[in-house]
Amino acid sequence: MPSAINAAVAQQTAAGSVPSTAVSTTEGTGGGTGGIYSAIISRNQPIIKVKEKTYEELHKKCLEQNILYEDPEFPPNESSLFYSQKIPIKFEWKRPREICENPRFIIGGANRTDICQGELGDCWFLAAIACLTLNKKLLCRVIPHDQSFIQDYAGIFHFQFWRYGDWVDVIIDDCLPTYNNQLVFTKSSQRNEFWSALLEKAYAKLHGSYEALKGGNTTEAMEDFTGGVTEFYEIKDAPKDIYKIMKHAIERGSLMASSIDDDLGFSFGSAPRSHIGEQIARMVKQLENAQMSFPTVNYQATDERPAWTIVPMQYETRMSCGLVKGHAYSVTAVEETIFKGEKIRLVRLRNPWGQVEWNGPWSDKSEEWNFINEEEKVRLQHKVVEDGEFWISFEDFMRHFTKLEICNLTPDTLEADKLKTWTVSVNEGRWVRGCSAGGCRNYPDTFWTNPQYRLKLLEEDDDPEDEEVICSFLVALMQKNRRKERKLGANLYTIGFAIYEMHGTKHHLQKDFFLYNASKARSKTYINMREISERFRLPPSEYVVIPSTYDPHQEGEFILRVFSEKRSLSDSEKATSRACRCDARNPAHTTGWPIIFVSDRANSNKELTADEDARKDGEKTHVDEKKVSAAYSQAKTREGSEEEKQFRNIFQQIAGDDMEINAEELRNVLNNVVKKHKDLKSEGFELESCRSMIALMDTDGSGKINFDEFRHLWDKIKSWQKIFKRYDTDHSGTINSYEMRNAVNDGGFRLNNQLYDIITMRYADKNMNIDFDSFICCFVRLDAMFRAFHAFDKDGDGIIKLNVLE
Repeated sequence: MPSAINAAVAQQTAAGSVPSTAVSTTEGTGGGTGGIYSAIISRNQPIIKVKEKTYEELHKKCLEQNILYEDPEFPPNESSLFYSQKIPIKFEWKRPREICENPRFIIGGANRTDICQGELGDCWFLAAIACLTLNKKLLCRVIPHDQSFIQDYAGIFHFQFWRYGDWVDVIIDDCLPTYNNQLVFTKSSQRNEFWSALLEKAYAKLHGSYEALKGGNTTEAMEDFTGGVTEFYEIKDAPKDIYKIMKHAIERGSLMASSIDDDLGFSFGSAPRSHIGEQIARMVKQLENAQMSFPTVNYQATDERPAWTIVPMQYETRMSCGLVKGHAYSVTAVEETIFKGEKIRLVRLRNPWGQVEWNGPWSDKSEEWNFINEEEKVRLQHKVVEDGEFWISFEDFMRHFTKLEICNLTPDTLEADKLKTWTVSVNEGRWVRGCSAGGCRNYPDTFWTNPQYRLKLLEEDDDPEDEEVICSFLVALMQKNRRKERKLGANLYTIGFAIYEMHGTKHHLQKDFFLYNASKARSKTYINMREISERFRLPPSEYVVIPSTYDPHQEGEFILRVFSEKRSLSDSEKATSRACRCDARNPAHTTGWPIIFVSDRANSNKELTADEDARKDGEKTHVDEKKVSAAYSQAKTREGSEEEKQFRNIFQQIAGDDMEINAEELRNVLNNVVKKHKDLKSEGFELESCRSMIALMDTDGSGKINFDEFRHLWDKIKSWQKIFKRYDTDHSGTINSYEMRNAVNDGGFRLNNQLYDIITMRYADKNMNIDFDSFICCFVRLDAMFRAFHAFDKDGDGIIKLNVLE
């Protein structure tokens, strides 16, 4: 169940100076969809193709071979149902033609009454489907209607979902789990209609199994159906004009759902009582009795232990008024009508069970309807039928319900009467343990290491009624793939973000900046939901957005979206963002360029070569050549010194007459020298590290190095040793992996965030520490890499071309 942590707990304030560092910043990310683009416009972009073949190709192949499609990625067996436990009964997978006569994909149009929850605790998902049926344009995007059990039937169907910035096509076969020839999970009110059951199967495939759908928030599915942005209201703290907000949401095609907290918070993961459910419950009870009678049955030694989490044995708490606690309802209409000469506000809700309704005022059979004329009843679509849908007065709605979730197709505030122009900027990123998973402000030693995204608000809103010089924008932070990774033990992290004002620097902000500067805005809470979004109004300036988990060291991927209101921007900046004026009727009209949104994650290895600003000046910044020259000059002054003689003697003893050493001999030399440095706690160098050093210094390709080469290598090691000792503050012989970014910068190397992540994963131990040997090995390889790049970069423009051999 989601739990919130007040952001004030994670906030510290002070004032002070801003240090600088040297990390290149670029527009884009190191992976995922990359780049900056409009999530709203992407609703009309082409579908990403499946790994092997498109739906059309697979469909055509099945028809040509006269076979029914069988999905190899989501087979009709228990692996598609469960990931952790087993049900003590066997479900039978059947195609619709085996379940009933005359099966149909859609009968009379897909509508909200076609959705009846089965034995899976996914009412949150079904509530979103019911909302989706109210917007026919979106419905046709998610459920392509050119599918049939009659014409060109091949047992193959497909559905489309928005996934973190792209639309993906999910292809399935039509085998569905049944018990006693009845669908176990979602079904239609009409026995021979199957679009809702197949849509649920496609969504289960998207997340890896049916079990992965157990429990969730309606906003998850709403966003996957639309690519929209969600807002979340605690009804007890809702704004005074919440009715107006709900009314505008319906008018603009937004999807909306509501719920009632149970005693544990809100966990939409149970199912209605049903005949199949009772049968399963009896079989579970019988199995338990059998285990008590035959205690020799031992499931602990196998993976075959029985459990029944996918088919819930605990049902939501049904209240005396007919409403259900811990349950998600679709909001399908918000209307006003005249009752006894007074205007009354009404809300229409639907229970995804397809049954169990509100029994208070304005329910199907309540006496209030006796005072409403037939024409008005028709307008309000009033029906006296047990279909799960009912009207309730707005006052009763506010009294009984606790949460309201709205998924907007545009970030236009629902309090406003006019649609505005918006830019949406999207960046994908990741938190990497030991490198960029710094946690919230409660952890000042690591908070600064979190991914940082620059946000430029360049011009105020175009609102003549608002005298403030203000920019309106919305920040939405979404964690990726946590539901799909449940089978690996993943749960939703508690996430949030903070926004700081900054000026000038394009580098990764350091620890001191956050110690001495207060945030200008932040998420109200840190909460364990898939997405957290917040609306802000700040003066035009340059800001940095810091997304983070509440606790440090938590690895995961995320997508950060920023919607900003604005009218124009200079041509040179247009390429970095897109603007759109969107509503449910015209989702793709574009104009204006309001913000620049820049990640500090580089998206190509060419940025190993130079910092952005230095490249403009024609300066090389890969390795600080002055440092190298100074170190070598110092070495020259040591000629004849005691250390020099000691070096030569040790080297000569090991190298022999040819005065050259290989990797194993180098290890002996280095370890002998290191032992004499009592202030450096080290167990010595590994052979692999020494091989890397030989490769770095071996100029003639002999696999050996001479004394001069060795001396040059030692000078490098000495300079890197000073850097190491600077960050080894506790003299433990290790440095914290979070400090590696600064250590690498001090060594004169400029890397992108992706490489910092790789360094941490490669060299840090399980405690996120890096020892001296690993530290030197990393620096040796970085040095070799940049030297090789320089060799190929003939014209010095920071770009090289390589063939396969090179």
